[in-house]
Amino acid sequence: MKVVILAGGYGTRIGEESQFKPKPMIEIGGKPILWHIMKEYSHYGFNEFIICAGYKQQMIKQWFAEYFLRCSDVTFDYSEGKDNLIVHQTQIEPWKVTVVDTGYSTMTGGRVKRIREYVGDEDFMLTYGDGVCDVNIEKLVEYHKNHGKIATLTAVLMEQQKGILDIAENNSVRSFREKSLTDGALINAGYMVLKPAIFDYIAGDETIFEKEPLEKLVSEGELMSYTHRGFWQCMDNAREKGILEDMWEAGTAPWKCWE
Repeated sequence: MKVVILAGGYGTRIGEESQFKPKPMIEIGGKPILWHIMKEYSHYGFNEFIICAGYKQQMIKQWFAEYFLRCSDVTFDYSEGKDNLIVHQTQIEPWKVTVVDTGYSTMTGGRVKRIREYVGDEDFMLTYGDGVCDVNIEKLVEYHKNHGKIATLTAVLMEQQKGILDIAENNSVRSFREKSLTDGALINAGYMVLKPAIFDYIAGDETIFEKEPLEKLVSEGELMSYTHRGFWQCMDNAREKGILEDMWEAGTAPWKCWE
């Protein structure tokens, strides 16, 4: 089963870094967050990826073009007047990566539509290129296969950002407490599994995947949720990047399921 990763947006809210590189290439612990996401899937045996690129897509292509050399011990031998490359050992992953230029301003649905030929007539996975999670992908796929619907998304509990107030009718505050995870609402965290019929729900480049396609699936009873109560964190701004960096540096990154 192939893994499709949306990696074409601008990432304007994360700050200065996104002026120079696409958000999925912003690094956590010296590796792009895109690499972290791919390592999660690879841990469960999913090693074929389709990257929906757009903004500064050449940087993603260049990174993968240089990845083998970056992960290998090599000798460049010019002693006989030839360019002789000797590879001693490598720690490269067994990945097959297709990077597709899905347009500069294409919406999320349009990006998915554009990679149809690379997916073929089989179920595939789809996620965002700016969030990490410790969801058990093997169980997620099994759940999708068992219910038989067109689409499955992973739902996580979004923690409230502010304190909780209990306000009386006369506007007096009856109680106040700090936020709790149980105060949040379930949101779409990505980590989706889709049947190829999903392409019929996407009109074209202007389609936002999270609007018309998912709304129509809901109305037809074809969208299921897989509730994940573990870790999930997107990297939408500099503060959230700092959270992920701190976890990685401390050796407590929950999404690091690989050795």
